Amino acid sequence: MQPQVKHMVEKLEHLSPDRLAEVDDFIDFLQQRDQDNRLRRDFAHLSETAFAKLWNNDEDAIYDQL
Repeated sequence: MQPQVKHMVEKLEHLSPDRLAEVDDFIDFLQQRDQDNRLRRDFAHLSETAFAKLWNNDEDAIYDQL
């Protein structure tokens, strides 16, 4: 076990059940936020490819300078 994890487990052992529930909720929140960020990044990357065909054309080249 990593030293950081071991240290956190030691701290968790001293928390009340109510506080442990809060920690559990917070961990879920962090995991959800990370997943949301990955999905946004992946969606943006996929969108770039799809929109490149629309954005990269001679008619709209003037907007490339903005």
